[in-house]
Amino acid sequence: MSKISGYPTNFIRQIINKDLAQGIHKMVRTRFPPEPNGYLHIGHAKSICLNFSIAQDYQGECHLRFDDTNPAKENLEFIESIKRDITWLGFQWNGKVRYASDYFEKQYQYAIELIQKGLAYVDELSPTLIREHRGTLTSPGKNSPYRNRSICDNLKLFSKMRNGEIAESAACLRAKIDMTSNFIILRDPVLYRIKFKEHHQTGRKWCIYPMYDFAHCISDALEGITHSLCTLEFQDNRRLYDWILNNISITVHPRQYEFSRLNLKYAIMSKRHLNRLVTENIVEGWDDPRMLTISGMRRRGYTAASIREFCRRIGVTKQENMINMEMLESCIRDDLNTNAPRVMAVINPIKVLIRNLPLHYEEMLNIPYYPQKHERGTRVVPFTRELYIDGADFQEEKNKDFKRLILGQEVRLRYAYVIKAEGVERDAQGNIIVLYCSCDMSTMKKNPSDSRKIKGVIHWVSAKYALAAEFRLYDRLFNSPNPLATEDFIKELNPNSLVIKKGFIEPSMRCAKASFPYQFEREGYFCTDNTHSVVTHLVFNRIVGLRNAWPKIDA
Repeated sequence: MSKISGYPTNFIRQIINKDLAQGIHKMVRTRFPPEPNGYLHIGHAKSICLNFSIAQDYQGECHLRFDDTNPAKENLEFIESIKRDITWLGFQWNGKVRYASDYFEKQYQYAIELIQKGLAYVDELSPTLIREHRGTLTSPGKNSPYRNRSICDNLKLFSKMRNGEIAESAACLRAKIDMTSNFIILRDPVLYRIKFKEHHQTGRKWCIYPMYDFAHCISDALEGITHSLCTLEFQDNRRLYDWILNNISITVHPRQYEFSRLNLKYAIMSKRHLNRLVTENIVEGWDDPRMLTISGMRRRGYTAASIREFCRRIGVTKQENMINMEMLESCIRDDLNTNAPRVMAVINPIKVLIRNLPLHYEEMLNIPYYPQKHERGTRVVPFTRELYIDGADFQEEKNKDFKRLILGQEVRLRYAYVIKAEGVERDAQGNIIVLYCSCDMSTMKKNPSDSRKIKGVIHWVSAKYALAAEFRLYDRLFNSPNPLATEDFIKELNPNSLVIKKGFIEPSMRCAKASFPYQFEREGYFCTDNTHSVVTHLVFNRIVGLRNAWPKIDA
């Protein structure tokens, strides 16, 4: 085996190594089986990286198979988004896209086989009564009064279900296992239910649809999956997975293995809850940059490489834990620190007028995109009499901890000259509208010739040539480290998860690449947001700050 993906070994890979060494399998075949009822999130990325990297490293196959067994919540938009996300992450499934619905007829025949063996029956209890009969963790369930129907009657009723002769919720097909089992999943689970919904793949051919647990194991077996990998909440479901395959006439029996799901602090990893954020218009949509959907992270500016690296770092174990958001952010910082070109932008602008420069003074500075690697390219940045600097970089009163521009003192403009603040002009409300400065023209790329010590460096843009820009500053979506542990996670929303600022950016960004990440010097990493960019100004999303702020937040 040649390992090429870079993912570390784990207990699943150890199982695969043993299976191959013992000749249990000659090749490895995994699958990624998403439900097309929402967009994928960062938790799905962990499963994608696991399944596809195993297939890649063992020269095997990984199937993409949609678990499309509930047409009431599924649509083609979700299917296309999932395919797009997998491809963007850098993976490719083997063969055609597969669907559980490809096997509906075979699954139906296997259900008939269970009925014929006396192992399944049509139940006419209401869904509420079925739940009541199921019992609890401490008390056994009760048999349905319809449990002992004859095989002949069950076959007739199941045929009526398929033919649309029975109303929704009026009947279902259940496995006949053990209502006193210690495992609730084995207390006569529902295998089929009635839904008069048009299916995105099969149209109106079917009005009964298999439950996930029934369709999944049969689909795995029909495709020859060798290692069926899922998260720990399906650990008990493995008993039903094996029971179904052991009781139907199918020759292949895949094995299911469980690993811990991804849990991130200050985030939600549930399509059901993410869907609520979308449908209640709390966020802009599934690709809102505050959402940890893959599409949202892509729009915010996360790279596929950084997400793959995050999944590599967190590893695969059976231990449930909460991952700090800082680990995810460190992965994108590490990527962008190397690969993102540097430019200058002013998010909270204050105008500077350099009084000792001629009225129409202009100087074109050739500045590298990568300070330590000039060979990777440069751009032209105009230096003019009027500039913008960030309001946070100026202070009127002296402060020993403030290393930027102070009234009466000097600071260096990044890549340019040393300037001195000499006065301010205010509007009627007392806000500074112009900062008057002088410039030492002998200080380009060198320190002053006398003993003056210049302690700070600030960024800037030319007022004449600057491009108007909107900066969308994103923060965590929730204030609670574990929103779902609270009474209502909606109450934990962070009101400052999006702050919009109006400012300026250097003119080299006029043709900024769509969705391409840049480092705005001293501000953070940003990328263009084409969803909001308009003719009058560019829009940039802040991907992440230059430094980690999470320890202070978590404290």
